[in-house]
Amino acid sequence: MLQPPHPKSPGLAAGVTDIMIHRLVHAFYATVREDESLGPVFDAHVQNWEEHLEKMCAFWSSVTLLTGSYKGRPMDVHARLPEISDELFQRWLRLFGRAAREHCPAEAAQLFIDRSERIAESLKLGIAIRRQGNVHATAS
Repeated sequence: MLQPPHPKSPGLAAGVTDIMIHRLVHAFYATVREDESLGPVFDAHVQNWEEHLEKMCAFWSSVTLLTGSYKGRPMDVHARLPEISDELFQRWLRLFGRAAREHCPAEAAQLFIDRSERIAESLKLGIAIRRQGNVHATAS
C-alpha cells in the first residue's frame, strides 16, 4: 500500500492521485513491452512484471506525491545495463510523454514529463560517469 501524499507535494497541486499513477504506469509499460527498441531490453531484465509495475507505481508516488513509498536505487539498477544508451532514453521519454498526455490531465502530465526528463538526465550523467570510471579502472 502506498503512503499518503505529503501536503506540499507538487503532485497534489497538479491533481495527481494513486489511481492516476497506476493507470499511467500500467498503460506506459504495456506500450514499452510492445516497443521494438525498449521491449527486448525490459524483457531481458524484468523477471516479474507485476512486481516491477508495483515498484514503478511506488517510484512515481514518491516522485510526484513525496510519499517515500519507493525504496530502490535506480542508479545502481540502470548503470548495470550495458544496453542503455541515449537513444533508448530518448525513446523512453517520448513514449512516457505520450502516455502522460493521454492518461493524465494537462497539469499532471506536465509534472510527470518534467520529472521524467530530470530523472533521465541524472541517470544519463551518472551512467556516463560510472562507465568512464570503469574504462579508467580497466585501462590501468
